[in-house]
Amino acid sequence: MDNAIEIKGLRKEYKGFALDDVTFNVPQGYIMGLIGPNGAGKTTVIKLIMNLIRRGAGDVKVFGRDNIRCEPDVKARIGFVYDTPRFPEDLRLKLIASALVPFYERWDEARFQGLMEEFKLSPKATFKKLSHGMRMKFSLAVALAHEADLILMDEPTAGLDPLFRFELLEKLRALIQNDKKTVLFSSHITTDLERIADYVTFIDKGRVVFSAARDEILETWGVVKAAGDGIRPGDIPGFRGFRRTDYNLEVLTSDMAAARQDLGSAAVCDKATLEDIMFFISKGKGHA
Repeated sequence: MDNAIEIKGLRKEYKGFALDDVTFNVPQGYIMGLIGPNGAGKTTVIKLIMNLIRRGAGDVKVFGRDNIRCEPDVKARIGFVYDTPRFPEDLRLKLIASALVPFYERWDEARFQGLMEEFKLSPKATFKKLSHGMRMKFSLAVALAHEADLILMDEPTAGLDPLFRFELLEKLRALIQNDKKTVLFSSHITTDLERIADYVTFIDKGRVVFSAARDEILETWGVVKAAGDGIRPGDIPGFRGFRRTDYNLEVLTSDMAAARQDLGSAAVCDKATLEDIMFFISKGKGHA
């Protein structure tokens, strides 16, 4: 399988935080969800892909090309959608777009106009008059208008109401199905990624916990629930974290089938959601 992004041994240090040996690939033509709690390193990874900050170590390749040595060619194939879109506040959308055209050889004005109509955006509107949701749509229209092969999105659904989120996710799904684009989508809203992501990479405290197909993760990870103190968390196959409530013990396992076979009727084992996984590993106790 060809990869749109290949990241190997990526490292970046800040005071009090380090992105440590981050390695994962984003297959071409799919949506990769990048999840993790706030401060886990998701935005740092995206900034390093865009070469907006200097990496301490490691390699980043986009469509097989080094993102620093081949930066102009690489960026020409990327559409970047910030969590908070940044354009001149007092300019009309038409003027903002016209200022961007010279930077992209593959700018398609007809497609841009079509997206503006689809998103119900007036070219005469000033950027400061747009709601957060409409700003995200304008950013996406710009990203898609220059025929980008890779769309990088940093928390694009944060702060959006459910209707806007649904529309944006459906647009991304159609983009993959119809145009064979690739999307790297960072978010802490895991339900969005369960709906549309083909692959998921989970980063916690600057390190990759896993990077795998979404269906594989949701089929193999589980939450074991047992009453009383008769089960020790560390004895459960695939143990990754636990919490105790007033009524029972809950344990996250990365091998649900083995846990069910080992425990039998002594406990209940349900499939874990991405939110469960993120909670137990980030906030739970004793994760391996």
